[in-house]
Amino acid sequence: MNLRQANPMKGIFLKVASVLVFLCMSTLIKAAGNGIAAGQITFLRSAFAMVPILVYLIAQGQMRDALRTDNPWGHLGRGFIGILAMGCGFYGLVRLPLPEAIAINYALPLIVVVIAALVLKERVGLYRWTAVLVGLTGVVFITWPRLTLFREGAMETEQAMGALALLVAATLGACAMVLVRKLTETERTSTIVFYFSLSASVFSLATLPFGWSPIGFEAFGLLALAGVCGGVAQLLLTASYRYADVSTIAPFEYTSIVFGILVGYFLFGDVPTGPMLTGTIIVVIAGIFVILREHRLGLQRRAARKHMTTQG
Repeated sequence: MNLRQANPMKGIFLKVASVLVFLCMSTLIKAAGNGIAAGQITFLRSAFAMVPILVYLIAQGQMRDALRTDNPWGHLGRGFIGILAMGCGFYGLVRLPLPEAIAINYALPLIVVVIAALVLKERVGLYRWTAVLVGLTGVVFITWPRLTLFREGAMETEQAMGALALLVAATLGACAMVLVRKLTETERTSTIVFYFSLSASVFSLATLPFGWSPIGFEAFGLLALAGVCGGVAQLLLTASYRYADVSTIAPFEYTSIVFGILVGYFLFGDVPTGPMLTGTIIVVIAGIFVILREHRLGLQRRAARKHMTTQG
């Protein structure tokens, strides 16, 4: 059963919408999450994400269908890797300026290429390897000022740890992206999102003995709202993969830096630094090159398969 439907414009619209809602989620978490354990943030985000998902399923009359899956182990693996990525990302998010956290996450599509080559044994040519190396150089531009702060005081060390956590989150997120793309071939959007939020809630709840603390009503409300935003955004993002290829919709992820800079400046007083802007430009250019190259190779592979079928 293949549930994919070609509609690139709809896929792009859903992708941009998911970017904006995810940014709302990140803003809420950053506003509330200082001093709260990453596992606690992750649990609240995952648990309250179930609210819009369940509402969607009930409204569509798909609750029973959503529970039906042909790949339970795929959902479990995606949930475990996704929750690790989420926890690391939230840890870094509350310790670094919002635009910087967003920019570091741009390493994700570059790391996908590395994973495809090393794990999936995909053939990666010189052009893509060059783009990956250039892009990772941009990541170094962004993170180096933070990583050198290990030699300074406690606050600077926390920022350095935040930068490292975001790099780990990008790596794990790349693994999760590969798994989600595979799941969309046979699984419904609602099924993928439901089982991710369910497994993420269970996995993150296991961190309860490791540093959870009582939180105020305001922080709880902000994190609960962040969870709702996360559920809506996840539905939008997963649906976007159904209507368009990754190579088509992925470049629109970079719109988040524009919105992130504006939100960071007006709400948190975050002023982008020279290294951050320079590194971001390098990473974005490299990322777009990789995406376009992947698209071109995909067209060539489809043409080759069609030719072989015709010849056969």
